[in-house]
Amino acid sequence: MLNRDTNMDVSFDPGGPELTGKVALVTGSAKRLGRAIALHLARQGADVAVHFHRSASEAREVVAEISSLGRRAISMQADLGKKTEIDLMFAEVSKEFRRLDILVNNASNFLHTEFASTSEKTWDASLDVNLKGPFFCAQAAAPLLKESRGVIVNLSDVGGLLGWTGYIPHCVSKAGILMLTRALAKELAPEVRVNAIAPGTISMPGDPPEWEPDYIKRAPLRRTGTTADVTAAVSFLVNSSFITGQVLVLDGGRTL
Repeated sequence: MLNRDTNMDVSFDPGGPELTGKVALVTGSAKRLGRAIALHLARQGADVAVHFHRSASEAREVVAEISSLGRRAISMQADLGKKTEIDLMFAEVSKEFRRLDILVNNASNFLHTEFASTSEKTWDASLDVNLKGPFFCAQAAAPLLKESRGVIVNLSDVGGLLGWTGYIPHCVSKAGILMLTRALAKELAPEVRVNAIAPGTISMPGDPPEWEPDYIKRAPLRRTGTTADVTAAVSFLVNSSFITGQVLVLDGGRTL
């Protein structure tokens, strides 16, 4: 079920853990959607590496919550715009867990910038975190994932399909994730499956209140998405052994 006070997925799988003995790394998992994904995978039985950049206290809270479920968790700091820090993070995963089964490339930014005033700094900030980071995370994770015949789930969004004025670097980075998913699926097959989720508006605490009614008008299903919608999609892609290179558009029909 969904906790309506926090918009966080608090459901337990009635069939019991499906990922016992597996290890997942979720980037950007100290807050918001990444937090929900990390907790969901832990409830499914996985041990979880909780990545953060600046949100150290929030990452510790997620680790404590995962530990309370009887799963192992550690937090790891890394700037995903820097390959050296990504490599160190995956070296730590290998040292601490000795395996990796699931990589969720969730971390991203969402930078508003008008076309005429877009700076090189803003462009680089969008592309480095949103696209370069997932590529080098996949590269660093590949040896571990090949050994476990694991899976990568990339998080794009509908901006990578629709294109939004005021967010051109962001949209380019998220469109890049879609092609990165296809290319990685071919590169890492047959040992590793790679898929992506492209959410529409997912209601989260602290979002501008005007977003929800605007989205409801745009989407045929007349509602925003929830974290439970996204975590269910992650589980589907993790467990669907004959799906690779695909993008699951989770938008209530908006892109129609």
